[in-house]
Amino acid sequence: MKAFAITGVRETAFVDRTAPEPRAGEVLLEVNYIGYCGSDLNTYRGFNPLVKLPRIPGHEISAAIVETGAGVPDAWRVGQTVTVSPYTSCGLCSSCLKGRPNCCRFNETLGVQRDGALTKYIAVPWTKLYDAEGMAPEHVELIEPLTVGGHAADRSGAMEDDVTAVIGCGAVGLGAVLGLARKNARRVVAVDVDDDKLSLAREFGATDVVNSATADLHAALQEISGGHGPNCIIEAVGLPATFRAAVDEVAFAGSVTYIGYAKAPVEYQTKLFVQKELDIRGSRNANPENFRRVIDFARRGLFPIEKMLTRTYAFADAGQALADWDAAPGKVCRLAVKL
Repeated sequence: MKAFAITGVRETAFVDRTAPEPRAGEVLLEVNYIGYCGSDLNTYRGFNPLVKLPRIPGHEISAAIVETGAGVPDAWRVGQTVTVSPYTSCGLCSSCLKGRPNCCRFNETLGVQRDGALTKYIAVPWTKLYDAEGMAPEHVELIEPLTVGGHAADRSGAMEDDVTAVIGCGAVGLGAVLGLARKNARRVVAVDVDDDKLSLAREFGATDVVNSATADLHAALQEISGGHGPNCIIEAVGLPATFRAAVDEVAFAGSVTYIGYAKAPVEYQTKLFVQKELDIRGSRNANPENFRRVIDFARRGLFPIEKMLTRTYAFADAGQALADWDAAPGKVCRLAVKL
């Protein structure tokens, strides 16, 4: 069978792979759609330090079960629409022992530290499956990035009376907006440089939007928060400027939660960490509850998941999809590849 691989900086190719067979405890999946993540774009650009090339990308997965191996529970059946948790956990490191396997020290994410799912068939442990029956297959691959944002909303510690803000309204940022809105935060401020993304953020639950390219971010956040700054800020961009802005703009005694990876060193006025007595947190991947919660929200129609898709490409055009995103990154929320 054919698989799509990133083979070098801005270089791609289709490669041959042997179709897998499910072992005991595994299911064989026919992949329907793969969503491209920002990490895939960074791999294509040569900016992802976690990836060794060549690499088959693909960790945002919409698939159907075609075969089950020995020992797989009867709840998993042929034809069932599923998505997949793309992470691994060792069960023995400090993160796993604390009940936080999402940040396992030895995690290997599909398409990052190990080959991903941008091919027709993959075999995975049944314990990594999430039932997505009732959802349109072309939307199921959008679940995983939303769970990452939802996990960040959990990590932020936001409470009902809080003013909150999310910097960056790509797919992961939209997941954070959704998570904060469903926590009934008093205000959820979406910050981006693209008005279309901000408009979509409102449909995911943002009460306020700020285009930081055309408005004074500090003045806007001060006005919205009554002069205090947001109690919780989630950074979902990964730029030094937005890393600093989160610390500068958050309220005293507030929390800053980082999802994005800055690609360059970040310089801070560290006195703000102490003066504001900030909680500064990282947020990595997602937990099972995040998957179940987002799937439930999607089934109930609580947000317009279909509007996240900027464009869907045929499998033969998987390389062109990355080239197009590379050329105009600001206009993309999510790209998908149909297999």
